[in-house]
Amino acid sequence: MFTSVLMIEQPLTTVDVDFVTTLHGDDQVSFVVLMQPRGDQDRLLRAIDDVALGELPEALHEGEEPEGEAARGPAAQALEHSLASLRRKGATAVGQIIENHPLDHLKSVVDETSADEVIVLTAPHFVEEFFHRDWASRARHKVGVPVLKLFAHNE
Repeated sequence: MFTSVLMIEQPLTTVDVDFVTTLHGDDQVSFVVLMQPRGDQDRLLRAIDDVALGELPEALHEGEEPEGEAARGPAAQALEHSLASLRRKGATAVGQIIENHPLDHLKSVVDETSADEVIVLTAPHFVEEFFHRDWASRARHKVGVPVLKLFAHNE
């Protein structure tokens, strides 16, 4: 069985689920999904990304996003939705919410599960990507397995 660690920051859409579950053809895939709640540590970068994408109303409302403990509930719902969607497609899927030191946690999950790859599925983060500070760029230097970066879809 092929094991993929899937890092997400929003619930998986139908398109995302279809894509990640068919990446390896007919091979059986097991997913470990890591969901990071949104926090205020990246609020400025999210606002800049919104402006770069021409989404000015979203940039103005970044401060209204739940953060800290208030973000944990929506993150748990997003994780459960994503796990259920993967399971409906026939994949084995477990998951957890990660808050502190996500890349250290990612490394330990990859080691514990003997994962074959990491898939980072996020919205575009132009500023972080430009400076190679996004999850995928940083994970490539840390985890010791291939890291695939995909952009999440919105429904």
